[in-house]
Amino acid sequence: MAAPRDFYAVLGVSPTATPDEIKKQYRKLAKQYHPDANEGDPKAAERFKEISEAYGVVGDAEKRKQYDEMRRLGAFTSGGARRPGSGPTGGGFRSEPAADMGGGFGAFSDLFSSLFSDRQGPRAKAAQAGQTVETTLKIPFRTAAAGGKVEVKLDVVEECNTCKGSGAALGARMNVCPECAGRGEISFGQGGFAVNRPCPMCLGRGQIPSAKCVTCAGAGELRNARTVSITVPTGADTGTKVRLKGQGGRGRNGGTPGDLVITFQVEPDRFYSREGLDLIARVPINVAQALLGSTISVKTLDGTKVAVKIPAGTSSGRRFKVAGQGIAKGNEKGDLLVEAQIAVPETLTSEQERLLKDFATAAGLKY
Repeated sequence: MAAPRDFYAVLGVSPTATPDEIKKQYRKLAKQYHPDANEGDPKAAERFKEISEAYGVVGDAEKRKQYDEMRRLGAFTSGGARRPGSGPTGGGFRSEPAADMGGGFGAFSDLFSSLFSDRQGPRAKAAQAGQTVETTLKIPFRTAAAGGKVEVKLDVVEECNTCKGSGAALGARMNVCPECAGRGEISFGQGGFAVNRPCPMCLGRGQIPSAKCVTCAGAGELRNARTVSITVPTGADTGTKVRLKGQGGRGRNGGTPGDLVITFQVEPDRFYSREGLDLIARVPINVAQALLGSTISVKTLDGTKVAVKIPAGTSSGRRFKVAGQGIAKGNEKGDLLVEAQIAVPETLTSEQERLLKDFATAAGLKY
């Protein structure tokens, strides 16, 4: 049995890759090799399992830390090849240990095996929690500020309803997997220790159906589209997260469903912007209103119109506060700040130009 490949090589990332880079690469590969996209291709299914196994270790901060320490101590050779001079002994390969981790090489073996504790065959048949689905959702500015409901369409991987995750067609016989002899796992060894991993032929089930489920092509799971209604809390901003318990992927073998984690991305508004809990409304006024003063009507976030007095001599950019008409969040509420933006006409008629020159002369203004 071949020794383990380097998980960074499996994913095609550098050992110094950031968690975000690893996650991005995993999603790319998982989409490429998922059984749903490669119907009837056992090599793709095996590659998918290999990718998932690698990400399960290097995608977990604590397991990655342990794994990196093992790599540093020489637990892996390039591409999973044996060390020179190694040979088959028992169920795996043996070679001289590269290093000792303090408690003897048995401690090294225990540590390595612990990285795969959630992937070993006997556990694969136990109840498994559903997939936690994370997604980014764009929401309108006004919905984020005032709160409301939006719908999001999700793709989640779920247990096949037709075969209940067995991968077998209705009435098919289940035969013992010849690769793993029904254990659902295979062993590989190196340096005096052995580690189990899910069997790539039966996908960890220990059995192979005489006929595959026509719904999932034997994978036991499907990628399904789902529409979920999301309640946006008042005062949400870009980066705000909400977690919906039990709205993620369906559990396997009776396991609890996963969660849905939504990260909001607020779209800009043509009229409003925000500074903290304060709403900023930029309102155009003409030169006469700025010079002589005026009263303008401005809509609040809930659509109510309020009168805002513009005093004579107002300069562009000056703000006027409408108290308590900003964004509410908890027990706090911001203000509406109306910012005057003086709109200058691009062209003047001859009469307008003459009158403006007369005004400038009377006011002692140079032009």
